[in-house]
Amino acid sequence: MERSTAVSEWINHGERMVYENRWVRVAMADVELPDGRHLDHTVIRLRPVAVAAVVNDANEVLLLWRHRFITGAWGWELPSGGTGEGEDPAAAAAREFEEETGWRPGAMRLLMAVDPMPGISTSHHRIYWAEGAERVSEPRDAFESAGREWMPLTRVPELVLRGEIRSANTAAALLMLHQMRGPK
Repeated sequence: MERSTAVSEWINHGERMVYENRWVRVAMADVELPDGRHLDHTVIRLRPVAVAAVVNDANEVLLLWRHRFITGAWGWELPSGGTGEGEDPAAAAAREFEEETGWRPGAMRLLMAVDPMPGISTSHHRIYWAEGAERVSEPRDAFESAGREWMPLTRVPELVLRGEIRSANTAAALLMLHQMRGPK
């Protein structure tokens, strides 16, 4: 694959804050394009996200069935949430998994990192996975999903194709696990 170095980087000459709360900061950046033109570019700054995928001995992954009011869609997702200031992302992934499922995962290992919308957002997702989990309680954050189910990894491609997995980080992680672990 050829990569051109003829196009230079865009230069951010500064940003002005448009909106800010504890979850998101929205700014307008003064961006200079390689040809010297300037444009205002929206920048959405979000705290990092930690995602957890747990696979059991039957090669199944524990998923949440969720409704997302923003898109008006139902779909299967991996437990995830924001990483607190100074919090280890692997610990955050394990915490979110337990809070949302009632299962405590085994040792978390980094599977991948993705930036779902790098053209407009700093949303950075670190996805961890573990082999096995122990049921410890009812989910503390049960309101976040309408149900939880151990889903065979062999079904992942079909669920993505049918639109039942719409979340980009979930699709990327599960397709990677499907590839790594293969059918059992």
